[in-house]
Amino acid sequence: MRRTYSIAILLILGIILVSGCSNKVESGNLYKAAMIMEGKMEDKPWNQKGYKGLLEIEKKLGVEIEVIEDVSTEAELSKAVSDLVDEGTNLIFGHSSNYGEAFYNLSQTYTDIHFVYFNGNYYRNNLTSMNFNSHGMGFFAGMIASSTTKTNEVGIIAAYQWQPEIEGFYEGVKYQNPQANVRMEFIYDWNDNEAALDAYDRLKNQGVDVIYPAGDAISEDIIKLAGDDGIYAIGFVSDQINVEPETVLTSTVQHVDRLYVLAAEKFNEGDLNGEIMTFDFADDYITMGEFSKSVPKYFQQRLVDYIEKYKETGLLPNQY
Repeated sequence: MRRTYSIAILLILGIILVSGCSNKVESGNLYKAAMIMEGKMEDKPWNQKGYKGLLEIEKKLGVEIEVIEDVSTEAELSKAVSDLVDEGTNLIFGHSSNYGEAFYNLSQTYTDIHFVYFNGNYYRNNLTSMNFNSHGMGFFAGMIASSTTKTNEVGIIAAYQWQPEIEGFYEGVKYQNPQANVRMEFIYDWNDNEAALDAYDRLKNQGVDVIYPAGDAISEDIIKLAGDDGIYAIGFVSDQINVEPETVLTSTVQHVDRLYVLAAEKFNEGDLNGEIMTFDFADDYITMGEFSKSVPKYFQQRLVDYIEKYKETGLLPNQY
């Protein structure tokens, strides 16, 4: 289990040398923030963006931060949390929906610590779930896919059926092009690249010519394969147009790094309540990535207009 540390040294020296100085470390609630993840920071965009958010906490609030990688079992998680608490950490992020139940149990033992994780339904007074409402981003990805397909066969590869972007994708495809057929594949694991590649082959053999890999651990590999095969793709979680500029039509981007900063600032001010928080296009925590030249300008503008109306009304085009 690798541990990574980072300390705002200059700020700490300033506190020592300058008496009577007022700053957020002295007046706020946050002492040290930590991030626990299942893999490594460099593994995938989701992890990289989480770490980016943690670094921004260090920069903005001037507090110590720490990352613990490769934490997957309950025993590993319990030890990681125990060690962090012993070191004075009072805000702990679990960078996965898989930490929800374990955090719920741990939060009842460590009542002075606030736990934060993502895309789950567990919460209590010191446990917050920060969720992306990804139905809308799936809808707009579906619109782009069905406007681009020549075979009227589009596909999505996802980990689990409960992902909101799946239903959104289907609705967006059918809204834009009722004749388009939606092929779906599920791999039942966020990180199983081998299963994702097999799913990709099945979709390709079914004539799919636009694909949406709805899992950040698998998306880059699928996009590269699609580029080799002349199939269009839509990026996921990060703006992935630079992976294959001729392949990626656009991306659905989740700004999880901004949620880290939001949670830390709220906690520091005493305003982070244990609850389920939901974020969408209206909050600018979900956005579309850069469009490729393969998406006509008129359709890009049409999509932007739909998104602006969605931000204002909360209604997708099929709900007007």
